[in-house]
Amino acid sequence: METILPSGILIFLITLLRYLFIAGLAFFIFYYAFKNSFQKIQARFPKVTDYQREIGYSVLSCVIFGVVGYIAYQTPFYQFSLAYSHIHDYPIWYFWVSILLMILLHDAYFYWTHRLIHHKLLFKYFHALHHKSHNPSPWAAFAFDPLEAVINGCFQFVMMMVIPAHFNAVAIFYLISMIVNVYGHLGYEIYPQWFLKHRLGKWLNTSTAHNYHHHFGKGNYGFYFTFWDKWMGTERTE
Repeated sequence: METILPSGILIFLITLLRYLFIAGLAFFIFYYAFKNSFQKIQARFPKVTDYQREIGYSVLSCVIFGVVGYIAYQTPFYQFSLAYSHIHDYPIWYFWVSILLMILLHDAYFYWTHRLIHHKLLFKYFHALHHKSHNPSPWAAFAFDPLEAVINGCFQFVMMMVIPAHFNAVAIFYLISMIVNVYGHLGYEIYPQWFLKHRLGKWLNTSTAHNYHHHFGKGNYGFYFTFWDKWMGTERTE
């Protein structure tokens, strides 16, 4: 059966509701209901104006992602991409493999674009707004400068030209990405120390690592993993 491709408005609404639910749930748990039950990475809490800025620009990012989704799925670009709409065009096992491939490709894309917009000639226009959250909250997950949102959104085009993927697999990938993104901006570390010191845990990008990035303004440019930061010498552990 062929999947009906979504409109830009539907992608905007899905992205917005996913952001509001996941970031909102994390905020309720860690910043309200059980805020004294976990160890915050930075002892202080953001101001209400920080939350308002983060939510406002995150909604704008969702609009931009909706426009990207419209171009990706409702214009001739789709016909020239590797995306497929019949679930049985590829083996079912590949459906799940494609999600892993998207994660690995996104990790590389995010590292290098993130590091690029930290360049002194680009930072002011592409990334300064996101770094107003020196002490980020879950609401900061999509709080991008519009130009940065465009760069992040354009991963959709890169992915569709490189990886054959069904829309449902793409939807699962973006759900995983949103959860990881909110965790990175959580302001709390939920992994136990023993896991972080384990040889496997050392390869995962943590909320602590990304909090260091926001606090100090450089280093730890990765998203899911620490591969690129380790290989490029940009990992910051304190």
